[in-house]
Amino acid sequence: MASFKKINHKTLMKSSVDLIPDNYYWKNYGVSVLLKEFGPIDFIDFSPKDPHCFAVTCSCRVQIYNPITKILSKNLNKFKKAAYGGSYRKDGELICVGGDESVIKVFNVHTRNPLRIFAGHTKPIHRTFFTVDGNRITSFSDDKSTAVYDIMSEKELISFKEHRDYVRAGCVSPVSPDIYLSGGYDNMVNMYDIRLQKKIFSFNHDFPVESLLFLPSGGIFLSAGGTEIRVWDCLSTGKLLAKISQHHKTITSLQLASGGQRILSGSLDKHIKIYDSGTFKLIHTLEYPNPVLSIGVSANDQFIAAGMVDGMITVRQKEDADRKWLHANKISYRYEGSNVYYSNVDSYVQGRTKKLSSKHDVCLKKFQYSKALEHVMINYVTNKCPHITVSLLQELIRRKCLSQALNGRDGKYLINMFKFIIRHVGNIRYCRVILHVADILLDLCENKVEDVSFALKNIWKLLLKRLKEELHMIASLLTLQGAIDMILSATEIVDSTIINYQQNFTPSNLALENVILNVF
Repeated sequence: MASFKKINHKTLMKSSVDLIPDNYYWKNYGVSVLLKEFGPIDFIDFSPKDPHCFAVTCSCRVQIYNPITKILSKNLNKFKKAAYGGSYRKDGELICVGGDESVIKVFNVHTRNPLRIFAGHTKPIHRTFFTVDGNRITSFSDDKSTAVYDIMSEKELISFKEHRDYVRAGCVSPVSPDIYLSGGYDNMVNMYDIRLQKKIFSFNHDFPVESLLFLPSGGIFLSAGGTEIRVWDCLSTGKLLAKISQHHKTITSLQLASGGQRILSGSLDKHIKIYDSGTFKLIHTLEYPNPVLSIGVSANDQFIAAGMVDGMITVRQKEDADRKWLHANKISYRYEGSNVYYSNVDSYVQGRTKKLSSKHDVCLKKFQYSKALEHVMINYVTNKCPHITVSLLQELIRRKCLSQALNGRDGKYLINMFKFIIRHVGNIRYCRVILHVADILLDLCENKVEDVSFALKNIWKLLLKRLKEELHMIASLLTLQGAIDMILSATEIVDSTIINYQQNFTPSNLALENVILNVF
């Protein structure tokens, strides 16, 4: 007697999505390491110098962590109130920080002492950045103004008050120390030139601006606010190049990765989206347990840090090939209590594993078709794994015993069957089996139409309405297909005519054409 074979569910499963190299690249990160701080994580910035420590601004301090050991290495706590927007200078030696004290403090990373304190704003300063030459600091404040300070003289060079609401976002040009951007809650993004001492461009984002980012070329920048990222060309009088809308909640942070070839956006929807900076298309998504407020990416994408609203910091480290090889060749000795790594394996003994059968397979093996159908019609299976239910129905149809399994069912069970049919009749993977099951069910109910309940008759009306919708959609698609086929066939005829004309074209034809043109 032949051995019993389980039902094959894979034939009805959804086809897998083709993975591109970027998917493999961004999936090659190890297990996330969680760090806990007090208060929401306002800003994360990685040092440009090795070992690329990252500064976390939260509450009344700036915490500097070693990304390799994940241990706190330094603590900048010279603040009486909340600190905001701590960022490194290009050489990694200085950090500038704003805060609720309405002053900017510049710290030496090694001594942890404030070297400079810049005053001038009257309200909290949420973002501070060094210019590309490292000699100046730009600030963005809730007093609706932005300012530029000189580090050496400790004086304010210039201040602009062009916004009508809080200024919570800003960035400096990566190619010029005299150009910078500011974004406010008045939906406006302004570009300033320190040399001209005035605002040179203004852009309307249509949402309160939460983050700004220059691309490495310096001619294109991105503004994030609401659920949109907008791409602007600042060299052609502020032309809008693209709109990116992949989040469904407010976007809070933007960062560059892969040397400027990738763009990262963090949002309150608990996701970090990764885009191609050339095409601005989404290539990968990272999921997090809580809403994301800030993102930090180290050089060569070795580390990704995300700060969340509950004070949690998630650090992911890219795994290299050697590290993966060690994990793959780890042999654990249960009784000796030690772990040994082997470079190779002499022989491999395959263990015997007991094959477990699902409940519906066990019932099929015993020819209990009604019980098998009951096991796959429970709510969990029909909602989470509908392909299992459809696979069993297909097997019962093949055995010609579906009518036997459905015969004698009460009205409540039949209503659940019809609800499953209405839900999946439009799915191209299931429609053939579903329609066959619907025919058998209607045939069984045909002889007792007068005795059926009012609820079952309503379900039949819903099924009829759903089938009419599918027929209308199919008719519309066929009409569209016919129109497209006509356009394509006309294009092919024109192309073939041009090719024939070019092949038959001779110098005598050219002379004849010139004569005709001269006559007319």
